[in-house]
Amino acid sequence: MFYTTALIAGIVGSLHCVGMCGPIALALPGKGRGWANILPGRLLYNAGRVMTYSLLGFLLGTFGRGIQVAGWQQGLSIGLGLLLLVLALAQLQLESRVVKLKPIDTALIWLRRQLGRLMKQGQPHSLFQIGILNGFLPCGFVYLALAGALSTGGMWESAAYMALFGLGTFPAMLVISMAGGMISPSFGQKIKPILTGFTVVFALLLILRGMNLGIPFVSPQIVAQGEVSCE
Repeated sequence: MFYTTALIAGIVGSLHCVGMCGPIALALPGKGRGWANILPGRLLYNAGRVMTYSLLGFLLGTFGRGIQVAGWQQGLSIGLGLLLLVLALAQLQLESRVVKLKPIDTALIWLRRQLGRLMKQGQPHSLFQIGILNGFLPCGFVYLALAGALSTGGMWESAAYMALFGLGTFPAMLVISMAGGMISPSFGQKIKPILTGFTVVFALLLILRGMNLGIPFVSPQIVAQGEVSCE
């Protein structure tokens, strides 16, 4: 059951992605060639994003596994939930704070240069690479999903969680990359309350999950081996 939150986070978060990653999706080469001709490239672009999310989940899962073995998984889940709750209720824009960090700013400059170079190529493999790099761009909902992935306590579990998140973003991002002119520039502001509300609910689920209440699907009991059911 907990894995379904990844898919739901992706679906809801894709509304946020439309505003954050929309400009890149709109700028993808191949416009004017007809849907049948540009669809394969758009699919490759989105597949690249999903691959990056899965990789991030796997890498973060190595850390989460260590936390699980150490017996800190409950505290981590509660701590992450409280942090997300504060960020949501205080309306703090996490992306704007992350990009101000010097190492992140330097990395983003390099990332944008690579994206610009790949945009000019317009080849199928370059669209796949654009998607891979796109997945590394700062995004609050990706961070939210990573918090959920970290709480799974395993490398492959975390990777699967992020893959489901990526698949949840797939439909909306495919639509925006195919027919982006249909999206209003004010769309991001209109859906902000929905995104905030989902973040609050997600944060509460993480807190409940860490409380080990023995409630099926919501707060499953941690077994003796230190593993937790992720139904």
